[in-house]
Amino acid sequence: MSALTPLEQLNPARFETPAILKKLASSSRKLAELKGIAASIPNQGILINTLGLQEAKDSSEIENIVTTHDELFKDDVLPESFANPAAKEVLRYRQALRVGFEQVRASGLLTCNHIVEIQGALERNNAGFRKLPGTALKDGGGQTIYTPPQDPAEIVALMGSLERFINDADRFDADPLIKMALIHHQFESIHPFYDGNGRTGRIVNVLYLVKEGLLDIPVLYLSNHIVRHKADYYRLLQTVRDEDTWEDWVLFLLEAVEQTAGQTITTVQAIKTALFDYKQRIRADYKFYSQDLINNLFMHPYTKIEFVQRDLGVSRITATKYLEALTEGGFVQKQRIGRGNYYVNLALNAVLQGQPQGTP
Repeated sequence: MSALTPLEQLNPARFETPAILKKLASSSRKLAELKGIAASIPNQGILINTLGLQEAKDSSEIENIVTTHDELFKDDVLPESFANPAAKEVLRYRQALRVGFEQVRASGLLTCNHIVEIQGALERNNAGFRKLPGTALKDGGGQTIYTPPQDPAEIVALMGSLERFINDADRFDADPLIKMALIHHQFESIHPFYDGNGRTGRIVNVLYLVKEGLLDIPVLYLSNHIVRHKADYYRLLQTVRDEDTWEDWVLFLLEAVEQTAGQTITTVQAIKTALFDYKQRIRADYKFYSQDLINNLFMHPYTKIEFVQRDLGVSRITATKYLEALTEGGFVQKQRIGRGNYYVNLALNAVLQGQPQGTP
């Protein structure tokens, strides 16, 4: 069967193998655990912002857009004086993710128009679906192994079919995690855009889970797993097209969900621990403590005076005084770039960079 046959023509029963059902059960449990732990963070925006930034970095790395956490966080705080093209491209990914999340949350749907808007935010253009031939996929020896649909009308028809598959649960009787795997393969095979297909497809993954209610906010990002298993990812994409090995592909994605959910649980718990540690110690020792201050420190791995002014509604002098006191207390580290200062949340930065935890 061609990979570009409409997905509902697959037989759902073929995904009820013992191996898939066993992996589906364990990945679903881990995903449900992540949903619960993420909900325990009082300000959900903290996770959307920090984990979204992490995902943007990992997803872009798959496309060989490589930047460091340090470059990324600096650019987030001081874009006017820190022009790193890779970091700016990664930050556009996070913006595209936010655009998509707001659309899904508002409509309860994930449509072709939404996907076009996500890709437009990612690539900073409004080119829409391809109207010219797509790039053929070649192997290491330069041989073409896959050519995506070339006819614009076929692309539109395939994307319309995929939109119905995404939004009409009655079209295919399978668990949403299995459907997510099928949707991802079909989207990548259609390759509907001139650029940004891989990153847009990975955003679609997590937004589909939100749409299906398996997550409240977009916090499960498979890009880190794909980076670490990139050869298998591309090999399995192609063997589905060549040999109809859908079951192997589904198992790969279910394993990615289970592993990533487990890692994200660890990260969320570490963020939560650091947040409550800062909250208790700042509340005990500083009269200027407020929940808005804690939210500011954990919304931005690197913050700056203007952010504190804005979020707390205080003067520049007052915001500066707060951040200088927190620097002396070891909560943040002051760094200078260009003509401005920024302040690194040491505990949060350690969590996001995977460093051992310790109180500052």
